[in-house]
Amino acid sequence: MEGNTTFLQFPGNRTNGTCSRDNVLKTLVFPVLYSLLFLVGLLLNAVAVWVFFRIPSKSHFIIYLKNVVVADVIMTFTFPFKVLSDSNMASIGLRIFVCRVSSVLFYLTMYISILFFGLISIDRCRKTLMPFRGTNTARLFRRKLLSGAIWTFLLILCLPNVILTSKTPTSKYFKCSDLKTMAGLHWHEVVNHVCQVIFWVNLVTVIVCYTLITKELYRSYSRSKSQSPVAGTICQGPSRATTQKSSQAKRKMSANVFLVLAVFFVCFVPFHFARVPYTMSQTRTVMFDCKLKLFFFQLKESTLFLTSINSLLDPLIYFFLCKAFRTTLFKTLRLPLGTCSWLTGQGSDSDTGN
Repeated sequence: MEGNTTFLQFPGNRTNGTCSRDNVLKTLVFPVLYSLLFLVGLLLNAVAVWVFFRIPSKSHFIIYLKNVVVADVIMTFTFPFKVLSDSNMASIGLRIFVCRVSSVLFYLTMYISILFFGLISIDRCRKTLMPFRGTNTARLFRRKLLSGAIWTFLLILCLPNVILTSKTPTSKYFKCSDLKTMAGLHWHEVVNHVCQVIFWVNLVTVIVCYTLITKELYRSYSRSKSQSPVAGTICQGPSRATTQKSSQAKRKMSANVFLVLAVFFVCFVPFHFARVPYTMSQTRTVMFDCKLKLFFFQLKESTLFLTSINSLLDPLIYFFLCKAFRTTLFKTLRLPLGTCSWLTGQGSDSDTGN
């Protein structure tokens, strides 16, 4: 969906009428970081896929997480192509593939993750406000249909970016936008607007949901605090210790719920704030000199790397928020089910997976 990568091999200044982006940050630092990200991400997501294939889809939460896993795996496999392209080690044919396919898949999976983060936030909010509301086969089927509709919608939205990036480069120094037909450039602009809407709607959804979650958790904490002196006069000895442990576990669970919020803000928010001035620097060239264009490009690439880290941070969500994931993982590894309970607050998980 972004299509402005250049492949010049000169320092970061204006050369041959073009503002080159090739510097140490682009050609060395980020390729090394993405290589590490690929190796670690491949390992973590392989474990996640391996575990989730053993978990039945018996809750909305698990259905959403499985979709995020698939998106993360696809995103992870785009990293090697970006490494070769940015480090100027790719052939012209591979660079064309990056423009037509790889970068499109990267942004496709990014916005699929954003949409499912919004759905996960709604599910966590519902779970907090109505903890005793169960689910049934019909609701689960509707969530699966919704998941399929999200993938179908974004695939249809992105497919023209592949088809309409069909021009043959006239020089080895080309941008992805140089490969797009006139219709492709217009469609690219439409897709950018749609993706911005997707992000901002989900950002508002996440903020609203976690505001409601925070208020409910605070009310719950206030109620338990006001009742604790009474409980202390009734319960003595071991019972009081048990109550304190349960309270600590609930506090850990409450903190774990906010992992989704933290990952969303760390990974997705910076990029979308940096993307606005970057896009302006590309479309309104008269207003920006070469140095300013390079600054916004580097800012965009830096925040894009934060977005890529999402593929590493999502497994933390699976582990801390999904008891079914932990249980299956520990059973497979033959570890005691209480392992890491001091971190997760086991027994008070925000989702049982049942």
